[in-house]
This record gives sequence, structure tokens and C-alpha cells, in this order.
Amino acid sequence: MTTRRLALHALASVTAMTVAPSLAIAQGSGDFPSKPIRYIVPFPPGGLTDVMARMIAVNVGAAFKQSVVVDNRAGASANLGADLAAKAAPDGYTWLAVTLAHAVNQSLFTNLPYSLEKHLAPVAHLATSPLVLVVNETNPIKTLAEFLTQARAKRLNGGSSGNGTPPHLGLELLAHSAKIDLTHVPYKGGAPSLNDLLGSQLDFIVSNMPECSGFVKSGKLRALAVTSGKRHPLLPDVPTFAESGLSGVELENWTGLMMPIDTPKAIMEKVSTEAIRAVRTKEVNDRVAAIGFTPTGLGQAEFDEIIKKDISRWREIVKIRNIQAG
Repeated sequence: MTTRRLALHALASVTAMTVAPSLAIAQGSGDFPSKPIRYIVPFPPGGLTDVMARMIAVNVGAAFKQSVVVDNRAGASANLGADLAAKAAPDGYTWLAVTLAHAVNQSLFTNLPYSLEKHLAPVAHLATSPLVLVVNETNPIKTLAEFLTQARAKRLNGGSSGNGTPPHLGLELLAHSAKIDLTHVPYKGGAPSLNDLLGSQLDFIVSNMPECSGFVKSGKLRALAVTSGKRHPLLPDVPTFAESGLSGVELENWTGLMMPIDTPKAIMEKVSTEAIRAVRTKEVNDRVAAIGFTPTGLGQAEFDEIIKKDISRWREIVKIRNIQAG
């Protein structure tokens, strides 16, 4: 090898050693974020997941001094947006808002184009909320007992935010526990189902509390029971299903944040820290509690345990109830 070639080889070696640490630094969290972030919400605007994501986007965006833009990608039972996020570049600039529905989808759909556990990583568990059985205020039904009597006399039409979503699961648990037949009417999100209930086009819906509590408080809807283990402070006069004499309908939805699984650990930790900080601030805490959430602010490891537990639990329930995706 000539002297010139030796020199060039040595220069290349030095350059490689110099560039490698630089790349490592670039893949860390030090310069993140340096551009706007896309926060995919796989549901329509106005629903539980959307409301929570927007609060996090504003608060974390301010802390990062970068825009966090919510991108609503509803469709395919929340799988459309999840698949987009799973296949996005793992650079920290794509976030995904997830709910219990995504854990259920792992057994509800047999040919998903993504895996919640293999392609996405838990970043922060943000909040939980119970479900509520509600009817239009013009409906003469005033208690769960009256609802069950009516449901046994004729088949009632019940709406939910979509096949496999937590409200659909709540409806199935209700039908299973009470041994009644109900007609499920799936919608593309909670807001559309609420609109049809308000228009008296449905007999009832099972709703996420943050989506329906305002209508219950204003008197436009009547809440018959909540799926939590105890009464919710937002609707203290509404009994639990267990209090009303029907066990087996215990269920709470949750919402959290995930990112593509190969996203650098340092970036995920940075986002997790800021998202948890946001949830725990008095401003966000009070705002989410006011609409029916119970803020949690759990980190990556705890969120991972919740996801695994729910995937296992609902795999069994989907099988028992023969819950179909469409």
C-alpha cells in the first residue's frame, strides 16, 4: 500500500471513529426534539383519547419548545392509526395515543399488520376512566333494574365507539352478566354514538365517562350505572353495577402513549418523563379529573405490565363472548 493510500486509510479510520460517537449522540435525547412531532390519535376528534392527547400535546410541546401536532387517523377499529405509527421512522417524531382497545385488538383481529408488543413500545400510561351505561333523558328507564326488565321484554339497540373498543366490551360484559340479548351498533368513535343517542336513534349506549359526563350533568342524558369498583366522584349519585345488583361488569378504560419500538431509549425516556410530568401538574390533573379521568402518570415498565395483562385477560373474554371485529 502506498504512503498516500496509507494516509487515506488512516484518515478514514479516524473519521469513522469520530462520526460514530456523533451518530450515537444524535440518536440520543440531547438534541431532541429539533422539529415538530406528530401525535397520531386513531380516533375521531372529540373523543376520550383525542381530548387527553391534546392536553399532553400542548403541555409537552411547551416544555420541548416544539409543536406536537395531533393527527386524527380514525378507522379499522383504531388499527389504521396504530399501523401508521408502528411503521413510522423510529426517531422519536411519531407518537401514538393508545387505549385498552389496542390490547383487545391483538386477539380480536387475526391478521393485524402490526403487533402491539413487537412493533410499538410503551412510553407513558396517562389515565383511566370507567364506562357508563346511559340513556336519553326522555327515556322512562331510570334504574339498571328497569333497564334489565325492558331488555328482557324486547331487544334493545345499544351503541358504542366501535367494534372491540372498551364501550363495546362493556356492552358485551353487561349482556353476558345479565344473560340478555342486546343489539350492538358500532360507531367510528364515541362522539358519533352520543349524537345518535341524543337524537333518540338508540335505546342506550355504553360510553367512556369523559365523553358523556357533561351531557349527564346537563340533564340531557341519564346515567344508570358505572363500571368502576366504586362510585366516581364526578357522578356520585350514579351507582356501580355491583351496587345495582349486577356483578361481572367491572371495567376501566385507559389511555397512554406509545412509540415505534426501535426509537432510541433516551428519547423514549425523555418523552415519558415529560408526559408523566404533564399529567401530574395541577393544571392538567384538575382538567382531566373534571371530565372523568383518573390521572395515573405511570412509566414504561408499569405500562408494559398493564398492556400484557390486558392482552391476556381480553383474549379469554373475546373467545367466550365470540366478539367479532366487524
